[in-house]
Amino acid sequence: MPKVIKKRIPKRTEIETEEQVKERLENLKEKLAERQRNLIKYGTIILILIIAVAGFFIYSRTISQKAKNLEYQAYKTLYGPILPGANKQDNISKALDLFKKSYDTKKSPSSLYYSAICYYKLEKYEDSINALKNFISKYPDDSIYTPLAYQTLASAYISKGDLNEAKKTLNTLYNLKGNLFKDFALMQTALILEKEGKHDEAKKQYEELTKKFPDSPLKAEAAAKISDKKEIR
Repeated sequence: MPKVIKKRIPKRTEIETEEQVKERLENLKEKLAERQRNLIKYGTIILILIIAVAGFFIYSRTISQKAKNLEYQAYKTLYGPILPGANKQDNISKALDLFKKSYDTKKSPSSLYYSAICYYKLEKYEDSINALKNFISKYPDDSIYTPLAYQTLASAYISKGDLNEAKKTLNTLYNLKGNLFKDFALMQTALILEKEGKHDEAKKQYEELTKKFPDSPLKAEAAAKISDKKEIR
């Protein structure tokens, strides 16, 4: 007997009541309002970040300019003409104060190095040595000022009478990368060795200078020293 196929009666779609429609609309409004609040919140955060970053760059630029202006005034004072009623020491002291203010405003190798130079010119060798050591610890690889710092440090030790530290510093200067001030290191080391009565060791330094640095302005002096020693013998 054939199976009777029952017809499926489609489910009757429930018609939403007016209250349900209102409730759905209210939920939709709440979701839209929440999304809008989130957009405003995140937009405000992004705006604050943009303002903060822009403010930082403006502040940084202002600070940099102030430091540069102070350093420029310091250079003019250090190397410029002496004002009426003042003396060279007054100029150096004023320049030192300006270099220190520049460095305090924004740290830079130039302002720190020239602070040490001012101490040296004022014959405050211990202060100069401390400033130069501070420089070397902060900027050990500066291609311009680090060799200058070692050169000045050696000179400060020599002026102070600490020849052992001077020789150590000159040895470090000689072993830095590049040829800058290597001839100076050899010459000063030779002069110290002569003071210590080590004439043969001094001669070796003079000979190395003349051979390795034939274009050095110190070559003539080194050659004369070698010649003098030959005549003495």
